Amino acid sequence: MKKALVITYYWPPAGGSGVQRWLKFVKYFRDFDIEPVVYTVENPNYPIIDGSLNKDIPESIEILTQPIWEPNNLFAFFGKKKTESAGFLNPNPSLFGKILQYIRANYFIPDARKLWVKPSTNYLKEYLKSNKIDIVITTGPPHSMHLIGLNLKKELNINWIADFRDPWTEIDYFQQLPLTKRAIEKHQSLENEVLKNADAVLVVGKTMGEKFKEFNNNVVTVTNGFDEVITDSIVELDSKFTVTHIGLMNADRNPKILWEVLSEIISENIEFAADFELKLIGKADASVIDDISKYQLSKNVHVIDYVTHDKVVEFQKKTQVLLLIVNNVASAKGIITGKIFEYLMAKRPILAIAPINGDVSEIINETNSGTVIDFKDKIVLKKAILELYAKFKLGNLTVESKNITQFHRKELTKRVSELIYKITE
Repeated sequence: MKKALVITYYWPPAGGSGVQRWLKFVKYFRDFDIEPVVYTVENPNYPIIDGSLNKDIPESIEILTQPIWEPNNLFAFFGKKKTESAGFLNPNPSLFGKILQYIRANYFIPDARKLWVKPSTNYLKEYLKSNKIDIVITTGPPHSMHLIGLNLKKELNINWIADFRDPWTEIDYFQQLPLTKRAIEKHQSLENEVLKNADAVLVVGKTMGEKFKEFNNNVVTVTNGFDEVITDSIVELDSKFTVTHIGLMNADRNPKILWEVLSEIISENIEFAADFELKLIGKADASVIDDISKYQLSKNVHVIDYVTHDKVVEFQKKTQVLLLIVNNVASAKGIITGKIFEYLMAKRPILAIAPINGDVSEIINETNSGTVIDFKDKIVLKKAILELYAKFKLGNLTVESKNITQFHRKELTKRVSELIYKITE
């Protein structure tokens, strides 16, 4: 049996997407002869708490913790605004908020958890000297976790996998940061150093993997996934024509094209207006709420700030259509939102607004699970919604998806485990 030390900032009771990937790998590692040890923060300040995820932590695993001081807490306190912003950055900061963003962007590289790197390195060096660990795995963001792995690699020559749940310098908000030229160069230098020194680089999508191969010849793509049992049991669907979006809808995901199309259809079709309900489950940016009001959609929209993961699964299975929005940014082609895999498990038609040549589109087409509409194709989007609605009225709104089991968390853990054995043998 191999022993793997997983270094992660996000761990239960953290909620949201950041915690899911390695919680699930750890959950299934023992099935593939890998004993996990987790290193995480002792005093976290997670934006989302979801106690339901604690049940996925394997019994009696060793969990190491060390305290962290986070300047983000201070920034949040001084940068408070009445206007809600969903996402990493407030798109409309005050003058003082701009100053705080500048400080955070240029003096806390790669991120505000950088102050945890040195004490973590020192703590884990001592731990590794007296405990046999076959491989260390770091997962980011926050990408400062990779700097802990880099330090351990340099000082102890350990086996090391760097896992990228999201890109580093090509993450959706990177271009929005008020970075100096020197700060950008520092990010790029650290990213390159991590990529070149890791024994393997794990990524969630093909596009990211292709770019990282420039720096490391052992780049492996293992996507995110779902963990529920796929069944063909009959679920009572919503009586209305519900379209449901799960997760964060920040300013970059605000689908103005969708609001325009829905407004048109509602004004033209009285029956549709009576049947239609849009459910937004998760934090929605103020710009999203403003546009919903602007296009007179408020009475058809139900916003639910946050629900536990268990409840999310229920919403997904009961909805008529699942809505997937990819951030409309330069790196959109390589973005794979984690929710797509649980959408697949729900076996409801997916309506995605995303690059038609991107990673998300490839997954949806491969699994025959829905329709992908480009960011600007208003005519095609309107046609797609009306076709879905027509099937709903006839009572045959279904999807014949395929090739889904490859995305189950246990199957994905098997692939990670194979990589670990390949590196450590």
